[in-house]
Amino acid sequence: MSPTDHDTDAMQDFEADDLHEERRDTRRPGEAVFAFLLLAFSLFLLWSAYDISGFEALSAPGTVPMATTLVMVIAAALIATRTRRLPPISGETFKQQILPPVLIVMALLLLAFGVLLRPLGFLPTAALFLTVAIKMLWRQNWGRTLAVALGSLLLIYVIFRIIFTVLMPSGVFPEAEMLQFFRNLFGGGA
Repeated sequence: MSPTDHDTDAMQDFEADDLHEERRDTRRPGEAVFAFLLLAFSLFLLWSAYDISGFEALSAPGTVPMATTLVMVIAAALIATRTRRLPPISGETFKQQILPPVLIVMALLLLAFGVLLRPLGFLPTAALFLTVAIKMLWRQNWGRTLAVALGSLLLIYVIFRIIFTVLMPSGVFPEAEMLQFFRNLFGGGA
């Protein structure tokens, strides 16, 4: 049997395991809340689909969206009901398995990135975000952290701002003057 045959067999076994997943007899932390949120979202979509044309006729513009979202509501209700009846799994907590502190910190960093992007500008905000995130997740010394963060920022800036000319908030950083300086340096002031 060649390695390719072995890989193909292993892939087929993996796919078969996925398709024939056994029913679980416990639920993970937060699973019931997620199932009920899914049901609430499906009900919202059904209500939005009803707003398209109501129950005018079977050939009305909102008929297919209402039928689709009704199937979503029924499936979500069945899943939520079944999930609610399952006993919680022992040994797992919501804080450890579903929402660990590092995830909360990354979400707060992304929120801070969004808030600071306009007043500070892209370059200072992205430099702060990348430095803090890489230091927190990679846990290397400051030299490596700054090298990776600022190198990544330089690469992102060259690709998106210089090559693709994507507009980014300049904020407090004198980006226009810096770009003009490099144009003068490499283009002879043209």
